[in-house]
Amino acid sequence: MTIYDVSEKAGVSIATVSRVLNGSDNVSAETRKKVLAVIEACDYTPNAFARGLGLNSMNTIGILCADSSDLYLANAVYHIEQELRANNYNCILCCTGYKLEDKQKYLNLLVNKKVDSVILVGSNFISNDDKENDYIREAAKEIPILLLNADFDYENVYCSLCDDFKSTMQATSYMIESGIEDILYLYNSKSYSALRKLSGYQSALTQHGIPLRMEYMQYFPGNHANLPSIADFLANLYPAIKYRAIIAADDNLAIGAIKYAHKTGLSIPEDLCVIGYNNSILSTCCEPELTSVDNRLETLCHHIVSTLIGILNKREMPQKVIFSGELIKRGTTL
Repeated sequence: MTIYDVSEKAGVSIATVSRVLNGSDNVSAETRKKVLAVIEACDYTPNAFARGLGLNSMNTIGILCADSSDLYLANAVYHIEQELRANNYNCILCCTGYKLEDKQKYLNLLVNKKVDSVILVGSNFISNDDKENDYIREAAKEIPILLLNADFDYENVYCSLCDDFKSTMQATSYMIESGIEDILYLYNSKSYSALRKLSGYQSALTQHGIPLRMEYMQYFPGNHANLPSIADFLANLYPAIKYRAIIAADDNLAIGAIKYAHKTGLSIPEDLCVIGYNNSILSTCCEPELTSVDNRLETLCHHIVSTLIGILNKREMPQKVIFSGELIKRGTTL
């Protein structure tokens, strides 16, 4: 049984069946009753595509994320899906990985599935090589594209992001004003967000008259979920690089730093101070609890869905909204 069969048996158009399925008021009571009777008699279960036929909406949103095992991205997808469900939208989730060709493939797949919009979760969808962003521009010519925690200026593209530059600058300044200048910055991504955080760290040092030393900006090449490897990486840096504090680009890296301190007998925060980023559940699952930047993930997700609903309802919506992060102070800082 398909929507075509329901249409034929009820003696109405496919568009009318779709309006009934979507609860539209633009159907007479008599026609609605007739269509619903056929649906009940035939035990018809509509799919998303059938519901969208004859209308301008599939009531389905595509979500792309690079890696659903990443704690930040997984939480973002959860909050977005919950918000969309509350607004009666279905979701199609695709995990793309980090290769450009796979991001292009899955975005094109969703556009061809006639979803109403696609939300790109995370700044890794934006490349520093601007030509590699053409796949987003092409998709935006068809449907609204929304970016979570990334900045991209193009028509029909909407961004909701945390000010990673300012947040990291403030976290670094807090450490400096606590009397610590030998601060190691640890990161493991070269995404838009990660580079903004690195710039914030550098800006804070410059503003306080502290020289920038490249050896104090360390890129960890491994998996940021491999905490023992992070600890070993930091152990291998010392004593060639003598640092008194670590600012990490995410909480996983920060927890690895705490593991390094425990392994080498360093006392936290007396011997080593640590600040993480994301204020994830990890920040309260260690001893001492982790000082971390709250990048307002739940707020970002709520806003991006609110923006999307506004767009789909033909309202004028801001193309970019930036939220400020907040340093949540716990036991790993003085």
